[in-house]
Amino acid sequence: MNRWSWLAVGVALLGSLAVAWSLMRREVQEPSHIVEPATLSPAATAGKVAYEANCAGCHGQIGAGTDRGPPLVHVIYHPGHHANGAFYVAVKSGVRQHHWRFGNMPPQPQVSDPQLQTIIRYIREVQQANGITAERHGG
Repeated sequence: MNRWSWLAVGVALLGSLAVAWSLMRREVQEPSHIVEPATLSPAATAGKVAYEANCAGCHGQIGAGTDRGPPLVHVIYHPGHHANGAFYVAVKSGVRQHHWRFGNMPPQPQVSDPQLQTIIRYIREVQQANGITAERHGG
């Protein structure tokens, strides 16, 4: 490769790193900036109860995040980047730190499969109410 090709690769790499950095640096929103839908589906209503009992201690009320865990109502967790299965694996098996600096998330064995399904539904409905919808991966 000639020097211009290397320069183009370097610029592309720096651009990609800048985008990744900006996504990671988006501030945790205060709960007052996140809206909960006026009405939730029956599954999401059950999910809200299960979320508050099992997830809110780290991920905050209505998914706003805390100093112990990241916000779930955030563009990083849109369905095109973190499908529902990613939430399932995180809860059942734990997940290594990768987007945020809160440390690894341990498994949550107290959350049953039916509870987890409703929790995911709740998170998705709150995300949608806040304009977070599926994007192409990488978008």
